[in-house]
Amino acid sequence: MQAIVPSSLPLQALQKRLQHQFANPRLLQQALTHRSFSADHNERVEFLGDSVLNLAVAGLLYEQLSNLPEGDLSRVRANLVKQETLHQLALVLGLPELLRLGEGEARSGGHKRPSILADAVEAIIGAVYLDAGFDKANQLVRRLFKDVEINPQMQAIGKDPKTQLQEWLQGRKMKLPLYRVASTSGAAHEQTFEVECEIAELSRAERGVGASRRAGEQAAAAAMLVFVQALKS
Repeated sequence: MQAIVPSSLPLQALQKRLQHQFANPRLLQQALTHRSFSADHNERVEFLGDSVLNLAVAGLLYEQLSNLPEGDLSRVRANLVKQETLHQLALVLGLPELLRLGEGEARSGGHKRPSILADAVEAIIGAVYLDAGFDKANQLVRRLFKDVEINPQMQAIGKDPKTQLQEWLQGRKMKLPLYRVASTSGAAHEQTFEVECEIAELSRAERGVGASRRAGEQAAAAAMLVFVQALKS
């Protein structure tokens, strides 16, 4: 199968932009590998990077917005780690030309797809964490976001379903929901993700479908919101 594969020189240039030289370069290669290219793709390391990113951004906001209450901090963080922001960071890093894509995904414009690029940013953060630990990953996140405007007004922007659900649960001292991909369908370059959102304390799970894992999570969260908002407070 023909595919787009980045050469080693651009990867060296990317490491300079990241200001991190990988002890295990295979981790960076994996972070740039879409599931359409290889079974050794970036979804697991992206899952890890998502958590590292959220923790690193939470620490950054805790320092910079010291007077903001928890709920507002959560909304600011949601705006910083959303797909749009990560897509822009991917463009700054020059990731479109470095993605490892299967032939079909490449032909359909996968190297420009915001969801794929956003996932690759998270995967790179996860790869740095695996390569060198949290401190180095945290430093990377801070470098990535140093030119991103962060202000308290960001909390006023409309809340997405995941953020709304998180705030509903936090307001009732309940644990955050667990999201997992229940199934995928379709060709590699146009997959559909069915995601399950589970709230263990309510013994309830709802599912949603989207064109990406992120979109599926939002759809599942929206379905769960309908359920929890019907409950008596």
